[in-house]
Parts: sequence; C-alpha cells; structure tokens
Amino acid sequence: MGVAIAIAVAIIAANHVAHRPKAAEPVPASTNASSAPATPVKPAPPATWKLGSLTLTACELGQPNSGQTTAAWCAPFEVPENRDDPASRKITLRLAVVRSNAEVATKDMLVFLAGGPGQAATENAAAAIAALDPLLAHRNLLLLDQRGTGGSHPLSCKNDEKPATPDDDVEDDPAKLKAEITRCLAQVEKNADPRFYTTTIAAQDLEDVRKALGSPSFDLVGVSYGTRMAQQYLMRYPDAVRAVVLDGVVPNSLVLGEDFAQNLDDALKAQFARCTADAECHKRFGDPYQTLYQLRDALRANPHTVSFRDPQSYQTVQRRLSEFSLASVVRMFAYSPITAALLPLSIDAAAHGDVGPLLGQAKLLSGDLADTMNGGMQSSVICSEDADLFTPRPQDEHTILGTRMIDALTTVCSVWPHGTRPKDFHDPLKTDKPVLLLSGQYDPVTPPRYGEEVLKGLSNARHLVATGQGHNVIGAGCMPKIVKHFVEDLQPKTLDASCLERLKPTPMFIDFNGATP
Repeated sequence: MGVAIAIAVAIIAANHVAHRPKAAEPVPASTNASSAPATPVKPAPPATWKLGSLTLTACELGQPNSGQTTAAWCAPFEVPENRDDPASRKITLRLAVVRSNAEVATKDMLVFLAGGPGQAATENAAAAIAALDPLLAHRNLLLLDQRGTGGSHPLSCKNDEKPATPDDDVEDDPAKLKAEITRCLAQVEKNADPRFYTTTIAAQDLEDVRKALGSPSFDLVGVSYGTRMAQQYLMRYPDAVRAVVLDGVVPNSLVLGEDFAQNLDDALKAQFARCTADAECHKRFGDPYQTLYQLRDALRANPHTVSFRDPQSYQTVQRRLSEFSLASVVRMFAYSPITAALLPLSIDAAAHGDVGPLLGQAKLLSGDLADTMNGGMQSSVICSEDADLFTPRPQDEHTILGTRMIDALTTVCSVWPHGTRPKDFHDPLKTDKPVLLLSGQYDPVTPPRYGEEVLKGLSNARHLVATGQGHNVIGAGCMPKIVKHFVEDLQPKTLDASCLERLKPTPMFIDFNGATP
C-alpha cells in the first residue's frame, strides 16, 4: 500500500499472458489468375461476448513500462460522477473480464481489487492472473479500474504538473508542496470533482457493474488498499458476496498513514535481526540498523547531491540525498523480501560513499510505482476518509520515517477537496461470510497484527501468515493453490495450508553475488 501520496501496493507481476480470445480466421486471397478482380473483403467485425446486459469486445490490456499485454474482453461503463445527482457529469469506467478456460464458467465471478489507493486493476492484470490462474479454469475474472485511476476518468495532472509526493524532497517545505498540489488541483477540477472519488462511491460503481453483468455472486480478492474496498463493499452489499480474500489487510478502523513510521521501524528491526544473528552477515555489516541511523544522522546534518549510474539508461544522473530520500528508499526496499535482503549490503555501501546500489534500485522501484499510481485519486480517498482523524505522533519523530508522511498528507489535505464518508465507515467488519486473510511476516505497511484485528469480527475465517515474506503474498509459493481451494470449498478453518511451511526468508546478501553458501 504505498508511495504516491502515502501508500502503494508492491505487486510483482509475473511474465504471464494467457486466456487470449481466438482471432478471426484470415480470408485467403484468390489464386485463379483468369478470374475477375476480387471484390474487397470487409474486415471481420471484432469478436464480441454478451454477458448480462453488456456487450464486451476482445481487447488487450497493457502494462506500464512493459510491452506485455493481457488478452481480455472490454466494455465502457458509464456512471454519474455525483451519485446524489443523476443529472451530474457522466464518467466512463474501464471494465475488463478475463474469460475462464471453461466452456461454461461457474456462476460466481472473481473480482480483483487493486491497491494504492491509486492503482488500476487492468494495469495489474498480469499479476492478478498469475496469482489467480488456478481459479481461471472455471471462473471469469473482473478487472474494474476504480474511478479516478487507469482508464476510469483518472484524476491526473498533465506534463510536469502532477501531484507532489512525500517521496520528493518537498515535504520539508510545506509551501512548495502546497503550491504543487494547488497547481494539480486546478487541472483536475477542469473535468472532475475530486470529492466524488472515494471508496464507498466506488463500491456503488462495482455493484452497478455486477448487476449489468447479470448479477453474479462475487468472490472478492482485495490487495492492500483493495482490502479496504472489499470490506466496504461487503458491508454494503453482503448478499452480492460469496467469498473474500484479503491480502495485506487494512482494518476498517485504521487511519491510513498513521502507523507507517512504526510499522516500518518494526519490520526493519526484525529483518536486520536476521543479519546480526548470522555470523557471516554480522561479521560483514555489524549492526545494519545502527548503520542506517548513523547514515540518517549524517544526511540530516549534511544533505547533498550525489551522482550514480541510471540502471536503465546507464547515464550518470544526479539526485539530492537527504534523510527524507533515504527514508523513502529504505521503505521501498522493505516491501519485498528480495529487495529487503539487499538492504544491509546497500546501506553499508552508501555509508562508505557508494550510493549507486541503493539509489539505482530505488529508481527502478519508484519509477514503476509512479507510473501505476494515481496521486489525485489517492488524495481524494485519504483526505475524505482519514485525514481528519490524524493525531500527533511524537513517538515517531526519531524513527527513520519520522512524521514526514503525516505532515505531508496534512499539507496535501489542506488544499485537496474532501468528500464525505458514511458514519459506519471505520466500524470493524463483522460477517459470517467465508474470509481468508493473508499477511507477510515482515510486511512494513500492513503487518500481521492488522489481520489478527480484522479476524476478531469474522466467524468463518482464517488468517495465514507467510514466513519471511513482505507486503502482498497472494503469489508467494503455494499460496495460489491455497486460495483456489478456499474459493472452491469455502472452508477456511479446515484449509490445508501446510505447504506454506516451505516458505523461508530470502537470505541476506553478503555481496552482489548473493548470500553465503
């Protein structure tokens, strides 16, 4: 869940393209030289599929920063921007269905709810398919870009005038951050009212889509912020839901952003304890947690511009390295067990003057997130649903992240319009529907205790914690098979999850050749 304004989901998409609709057969040209000139043949009409009241057309879903596409069936879907005023501006949502391999799919339909807030489901199609592939044998998969993201009337700023992020070094200059948000808002408001791009309004969109598709029962699969969306939809449309999978659980009671500093600090301590407990890692790096804070203190006293080689263009680039940029980089590394295993090595290199490993990898991670995260929609969600509940957290001042996230979000929300939220929005979820909750042991943003908190209100649920993993674990190891059995059988408490015992933490890298043998 984390980084355009506060939260971004780190979903690593597999190279998986499948479920491609059959192309029309080509029409052969005449080979008879004496015959009359052939009459031009009109191209075959695009393949279509009638589902409920919708007519879907064969389409390809692109993926940012990649030539990879995913075959699907698409249709535009129009909804009122302001649902309290049917005569208000109409906006078009991007809707796609990945078709089951079965000749006749089951009546229930999978629904992938993307993270962020700000990510688009269709842009994460490859990752969703990789995790849910075992279920696609008999079920269709719905991908709906939430309003304000992807192809659903995105709240985007053009060119360089895009929402500032707390990962830029503007959060220590509230006036500059406020000016950037003001410029962005002026662009967004030319064709959108940001007050109407919230979670509960998007849940109404999803229910309208369900009815248009013929009213199938939904198997909701929420990832990171998508777990908030799943819970809100379930609370308001319980009869529409058959099963729920929550991966990287966000409790309804949570104020997004408030625990980020503490959660990151806890995850780093746990990860670095693995290094100090390992003889070779400890010999090579000492105490990485201590080194990180020594580096932070040095940058606090002397922020400066550094040069490193861009890992994509191979050109020498410059970046201002400060305690704020260091915190952002470390936070991004902590999301994935693979990049987290590089942290002791990369921090040690930076402490000795070589910032290339740390900033080079960070540029790859931040570039991917920036291209898949809509900061405007994220502002609409957080400013409407969370910002008024922020409380001072002086206990975070000395952590690596400090209070910078809350400070930046407070500044953003002093400018960005606020929508409304239902009175019960932050009430804990209570349901007897089958629910499977998934957490990563070292998740730096939605730790396992969040899953335990949500579990308290569920009478037919189970919480699985993936050993050694970080944020979002639905694609880790045998987890796709476990999710398949859960959705098919709806028996979370008796689910056989013993195969997860094979999951282990990624060994810490001693050098850039990897870990010790």
